[in-house]
Amino acid sequence: MKRPRILLALAVACVSALSGCNDADVASRNLSTAADNFQITRRIVFYNTQSDTYVLTIEGLCSLGNADRNGELSVTCKVGPNAYKKHFLGLSRNVTYLVEQMDPAQVSPYHYKVVFKPAQIVPDLEVK
Repeated sequence: MKRPRILLALAVACVSALSGCNDADVASRNLSTAADNFQITRRIVFYNTQSDTYVLTIEGLCSLGNADRNGELSVTCKVGPNAYKKHFLGLSRNVTYLVEQMDPAQVSPYHYKVVFKPAQIVPDLEVK
C-alpha cells in the first residue's frame, strides 16, 4: 500500500519540477552554456556612473566568471585556437558593467544543451 503512494508522490514531484521550465529559461540557459564554451561574441563595457565615462571595453568570445566574489568580476576570453586571456576587474559603487551579445545565436528552447568534454575526464598523459 505504501509503494503506490511513494510512486504517486515521486510523479507529482517530477511534474512540478519540470513545469517550472519555460521556453525563455531553457533558451537563456543554452545561451549561457554557449557563451561559457566561447561560441558567442560578447562586448563587456565597464561604465563609471559618476563621471559618465567608459572605463574599459572587452570584446570577443568571452565568458563571465561564475564563482566571483561580491564586488569582483573575472572575464575569460578565447583569443586563439588554444589561447586564452583572463581579466580580473573590481566593481565599486560608481562602476557598473553591461554585457551585450553581439550576434544572434541558434539555441533551442525545447532541448537542454549538454556539453561533454572528454579532456576533463581523461587525464593528459605524457609518455616518455
